[in-house]
Amino acid sequence: MSLFIGLMSGTSLDGVDGVLVDFWAGAARTMSAAYVPFPDDLRAELLALQAASPNELEREALAANRLAQLYAQCVADILAPTDMKAADVRAVGVHGQTIRHRPELGFTRQTNNPALLAELCGIDVIADFRSRDIAAGGQGAPLVPAFHQALFAQQGKTRVLANIGGIANISILKGDNNATGFDTGPGNVLMDAWIARHQGKPYDDNGAWAASGTPIQPLLQAMLQDPYFLLPPPKSTGRDLFHMDWLQRHLSHYPDARPQDVQATLLQLTAQSLADAITTHAPRTEAVYLCGGGAYNSVLMQAIENKLGQNVKVASTDALGVPPNRMEALAFAWLAFRFNERQAGNLPAVTGAKGERVLGALYPR
Repeated sequence: MSLFIGLMSGTSLDGVDGVLVDFWAGAARTMSAAYVPFPDDLRAELLALQAASPNELEREALAANRLAQLYAQCVADILAPTDMKAADVRAVGVHGQTIRHRPELGFTRQTNNPALLAELCGIDVIADFRSRDIAAGGQGAPLVPAFHQALFAQQGKTRVLANIGGIANISILKGDNNATGFDTGPGNVLMDAWIARHQGKPYDDNGAWAASGTPIQPLLQAMLQDPYFLLPPPKSTGRDLFHMDWLQRHLSHYPDARPQDVQATLLQLTAQSLADAITTHAPRTEAVYLCGGGAYNSVLMQAIENKLGQNVKVASTDALGVPPNRMEALAFAWLAFRFNERQAGNLPAVTGAKGERVLGALYPR
């Protein structure tokens, strides 16, 4: 067996997803999975750290310690129902929590304390996957297309895997070892922030609130004119761009807009920017498979399907044998596996790096 654990806490700031994967003989067999939600106060602190704030160095370090404890809990929960022990696992691949992503300035920052995690779980930890790609001139994101290409490309067909977390990104798999991909724009980040402000809920369950509203078309068209959507790939983005201040600037022209209509517009923004990216860069796509939290929003899924047209199949990654909420954790288990083999984890055509690089840094147990 060749066992690795992958841990992922994404831009949506909801919690930690983890999987135990066996990569023996080139396969990727998920053996166990767990989810640990963020406490409300930690979620609030991680959200606050997205922007410059007082005493942020100390606060980030303390948040990193708490994250490491949650990661360790997730590792324990993953192993508990199995016959496996910590010594059976070669490494834990952990992404950390992104609080800054500024590749144009040459850096990205994922809050984490991998040394503490190695101490707590007694397993080698591999972390800091993005900075090596950025050092080589890349965006450091998205990293999942290399994983998607390795496991889900189908010879002679073009398919897209779309991850809709806080930010949405796509992997375009052409079946010829020529994958591309990039961040398309906001996924759930603006919808989550808007419903939190108006209803105190962390997310719009199944898009029900958005479905109760009517999209404001001029607002949608104005938001779609943001320069990011017009940039050619490689490109990546995050909360550094798409945040509540960005939304408020657009809403200043619509002071009487109903909150549910704004939510409906934000859902259409995610769907339209994703569909536009696919039709522009993958016009021969036969199928689109959705993962991340957005895959559980049937209103959003239907909106994407409507925009892509009846000739494109739209489904969740359940159809590929991977539950949508496990895909990214599985990807970071794979990246840890690649590091262990000293094999490249990036795709220069995706990130813009000067070449293939081994990604990650090792923190021995």
